[in-house]
Amino acid sequence: MKYAFALTIAAAALPFSAGAQQTPAAAATPAAADAPWPEAWFEIFKLAPGKQEQFIRELALADEVAAAGGFPPTQLFFHENGADFDVILFKPVTGVEPTPEQAAAMERKSKELGLPSGPAYFVNIRALVAEHTDSKTYGPLSAAVWLARLDTWRAANPPRKPAGK
Repeated sequence: MKYAFALTIAAAALPFSAGAQQTPAAAATPAAADAPWPEAWFEIFKLAPGKQEQFIRELALADEVAAAGGFPPTQLFFHENGADFDVILFKPVTGVEPTPEQAAAMERKSKELGLPSGPAYFVNIRALVAEHTDSKTYGPLSAAVWLARLDTWRAANPPRKPAGK
């Protein structure tokens, strides 16, 4: 799956969340040991001073674009205490790409809302963000599932014996 940024914040979010048409509880269900591991992106933002509300309003518009294609909103977690960040975005990776009809509906909605695209998107979003990091993860997984996968791998890949022994 390609993770290129597209026309709008919503389009940028879609490769990560488009197929996540499951409930948040279903998205948080740990995988079985033999099932493909679920993947997700976490994006951590420290926003430019005074730009927090505008950033969240931009995300709300992106959610409108996603909804036009039948996709769920990005899940947000807001800073309350601890580390130095303003908001974390959670985007499950599902491997589902929008159909041509869904993509067209989202593009129409994006134009209707007057959202910037291409280079203008990057200029717009960078005015709102002081720092940004992202990480692709496996999960949610339980420790038991992760260890079962490790144990299975080790059983299929025994350690090599040192030469001469």
